Amino acid sequence: MDKRIVIVSGAGQGIGAAIAKEFGRNGDLVIVTDIDKEKANETASWISEKGGDAQSFICDVRKEDHIKEVVFQTERQFGKIDILINNAGLSKFTSPYDLTIEEWDDIQQTNVRSVFLFSREAAKVMRKQKQGSIVNIASTRATMSEPHSEAYAASKGGILALTHSLAASFQEDGIQVNAISPGWIHTGDRSELRAIDHKQHFSKRVGEPGDIARACLFLTNECNHFINGENVTIDGGMTKKMIYEH
Repeated sequence: MDKRIVIVSGAGQGIGAAIAKEFGRNGDLVIVTDIDKEKANETASWISEKGGDAQSFICDVRKEDHIKEVVFQTERQFGKIDILINNAGLSKFTSPYDLTIEEWDDIQQTNVRSVFLFSREAAKVMRKQKQGSIVNIASTRATMSEPHSEAYAASKGGILALTHSLAASFQEDGIQVNAISPGWIHTGDRSELRAIDHKQHFSKRVGEPGDIARACLFLTNECNHFINGENVTIDGGMTKKMIYEH
């Protein structure tokens, strides 16, 4: 098969859907996975309607057997996996005084354990080809915080650590592993945003899902294999902005 086979987790909506659609427009065959079957089908149908190729799978990334099944079925049908985008994530902002251990574990299992499990299983296929590319969607909240973001920040920090450690472990198999840390990416109606929301970015606008999707396409281009173990921050310059009280 000439088309690249791309798995995108959490691709039913938001950033994940934008990533899946971008690869679909690029001519790749996209495996759309999401815990919500209807939303996964919507993304896959959109790609198909635009002339692309896509299949949808239900996948609760907290469950190892779901991840293994997606990888097994993908290899069985297409014989390879070229790209994995670990996008699925969950956020919950609760005071550390009130955050339950069940809530903590749910966020870690969804956001960071799934990255390890999906990467491990996909890499077993990629190493047979001696090539592959993995992109993990982290967050600028891995390195900066607002109150009550402990569980989310810890999970995204874990993704950054996993990214460079997996890049080291997979190097002999020709598998490239990078991360993207989005800043403020608005996935709803742009009219909801205020002028001040845009002005606080160097780029003078709030980010869009397409900003992250295009970066995924760039990092997984075979010409960019020398970018490895890296975290690319895409936030319109927001984390570089110095803020003083005047």
